[in-house]
Amino acid sequence: MENIGFIGAGNIAEAIIFGLRQAGGKYNLCVTNRSNNARLADLAERYQIIPTDLTDLLRSSHVILIAVKPKDVLGVLQTLADAGLSGGLEGKLIISVAAGIQVETLEKYLPGVAVVRAMPNTSSAVLHSVTGLVRGHEVDEEHVHMAEEIFSSVGHILWLPESRMNALMALSGSGPAYFYLFTECLVQAGVEMGLREEDAEMLSRETLIGVGKMMAESGKSPGRLRQEVTSPNGTTIEALQVFWAANLKGIVKEAAEACARRGVEMEGEYSG
Repeated sequence: MENIGFIGAGNIAEAIIFGLRQAGGKYNLCVTNRSNNARLADLAERYQIIPTDLTDLLRSSHVILIAVKPKDVLGVLQTLADAGLSGGLEGKLIISVAAGIQVETLEKYLPGVAVVRAMPNTSSAVLHSVTGLVRGHEVDEEHVHMAEEIFSSVGHILWLPESRMNALMALSGSGPAYFYLFTECLVQAGVEMGLREEDAEMLSRETLIGVGKMMAESGKSPGRLRQEVTSPNGTTIEALQVFWAANLKGIVKEAAEACARRGVEMEGEYSG
């Protein structure tokens, strides 16, 4: 049974931990963070993880996931680099799930160490993440298998060149927030039309789940499915015309490009 160590205990770390437990994973999971012992104790109780200090985590883990905020990654990398000087990272796989941290930066701090850049999303918690993966120069097929086994257990995976990572982040990394926002707006519209909030939320949620399953299982494109819902001179076309008049397509494109652009900026800020 392999040991996976998490450096950082925030939302994305918890989502992956929960997903691995839901998937019945064969891993021992240990977690450390800088100072929040209450948070570690909470995760230990709920997910049967092992709270530990960084020294023990580095020694015992086969795979080390860096899951701290981007602004904190360089400090973690320096700590790992210091550990690596004594051979503490030999043979291990380091995976960073922080936005804006390039493989080049990981390898600059950890020369000779196998590193993977990953971009999952919080739907890892329900085994429906999409995780983009970029491999470093020292990554061999065993490391590829390890990364794939971890992230495929919580959803889909996609290996891609790093030049496409910010585009992936704009769709799937940050994408859940877009759908949550649209759902919030739909719920509010329902309330303003007289529905109880809990009913409006249930209607919106179940509709979104059904739409996702239709796209996943019908073999039809989103455009084709939209057309099948839309009758000439019906009610749906009236709503869609409002979206078109407001240039929804352009707004979505602008939002996605803003997300990707910020990813590029962060890569510069955190290049070390």
